[in-house]
Amino acid sequence: MEGGGGGSSKHFILVHGLCHGAWCWYKVVSMLRSAGHRVTALDLAASGVHPARIDEVHSFEDYSRPLLDVVAAAPAGERLILVGHSLGGLSIALAMERFPDKIAVAVFAGASMPCVGKHMGIVRELMRERAPKGLLMDSKMIPINNKQGPGTAVILGPNFLAERCYPLSPAEAIN
Repeated sequence: MEGGGGGSSKHFILVHGLCHGAWCWYKVVSMLRSAGHRVTALDLAASGVHPARIDEVHSFEDYSRPLLDVVAAAPAGERLILVGHSLGGLSIALAMERFPDKIAVAVFAGASMPCVGKHMGIVRELMRERAPKGLLMDSKMIPINNKQGPGTAVILGPNFLAERCYPLSPAEAIN
């Protein structure tokens, strides 16, 4: 989802969280465009309608590649506003590290932030370690295998989505 207005507008890059896609930003995209801004809501690798399969994503950099490519392609002198939600916070942090001169502002909206001096994976490790038993409710854990070895993918269950992710959303927005 890309597009928007004129020369003085800001360019927002919206990055979804875990198990989501660009679709989750549809209301924000509409509001920002109505205000005259350019907006790019993108699907990270193997998310939303991105064509990669989860077993083809071998690293966090591979997962974040769609964002890194969009930021890299920004014209010289353009300063982007990155907005990351949930795990998307780590992706925007990676883009900030790689392209500091192309980022005007980064917004971490209920998002993971890297720990200074630690590897990116520490955030996921700490979340897993500290998560209460049953947190994921009816979500399914699926074993995967890629170049890095065995791992786990998560498919969020409908009860988890309704109760933990979207408790204030109308039912038709969840289904």
